[in-house]
Amino acid sequence: MNATVALDVRAQLGECPKWSDEEQALFFVDIKGKALHRYKPGTGEHVAMTMPEEIGCYGFRKDGGFVAGFRSGIWLLDREGKPEKKLADNPEDQNTSRFNDGRVDPAGRFLAGTIDEPKAGGKAHLYRYDRRGLVPLAGGLLTSNGVAFSPDGRTLYHSDTPTFTVWRYSYDPATGEASDRTLFVRLTPTESDRGRPDGAAVDVEGCYWTALFEGGRVQRYAPDGSLIGEYPVPARCPTMVAFGGPERKTLFVTSARDSRPEDELATFPHSGSLFSMPVDVPGLPEYRFDPAV
Repeated sequence: MNATVALDVRAQLGECPKWSDEEQALFFVDIKGKALHRYKPGTGEHVAMTMPEEIGCYGFRKDGGFVAGFRSGIWLLDREGKPEKKLADNPEDQNTSRFNDGRVDPAGRFLAGTIDEPKAGGKAHLYRYDRRGLVPLAGGLLTSNGVAFSPDGRTLYHSDTPTFTVWRYSYDPATGEASDRTLFVRLTPTESDRGRPDGAAVDVEGCYWTALFEGGRVQRYAPDGSLIGEYPVPARCPTMVAFGGPERKTLFVTSARDSRPEDELATFPHSGSLFSMPVDVPGLPEYRFDPAV
């Protein structure tokens, strides 16, 4: 299976692809380009919704529209991507911190993590937002990434990209509590390969798929943490994966081109674009954010 260009958008920092079964559309963000994109593979329709600031992640809302993580905090957006209401401030120093990767949990809460942009202090966190407010679930991070859930919702996966690690937690969908943190995967960088786990998704067999930033590929891990598949992507910096299409058997992959060297972009001219490839095992549907939870 080979990934090919699905949408030659060449985003600065493409991220957070998510499939809407309702609209049969793939949504994704360009963080540096301050945009939320909607792409319908069936018709080729592509719309970019301009955002007021950097948007790191989002989830679909139960009543339509989105919940999103910006530099300033967690917001509700309407169906056209316009901000409606701020739910919570980013409690970190917004000069060096913004929300990054995130996903809605099985009960309708929003889990979103931050990035410590200087990559120096380990000041980033993974947070949970629900009607009780914003609560940290994990800290001491450099770049919170890779949030995904097992099919039964009782295992939470989460990566810290610059440390080459993916963690696994016991998760209680009834309370939103994460416990029993254990190491799921640790990658070992080499001089020629600094591929590290970025955004992720889980398939119906419970396998964890992660894009390797600066690794030019996507990996698939079994629930026991063993590597069972590896798939090249025509970009040095894939950023996140999502399952989509009518049966969710298309793997979409976002990528980055911002601040990449000229020789790399000459080798991978479609960096920043959206890629896709067929897969045999479908992915899980996205949960929807419920402000009442």
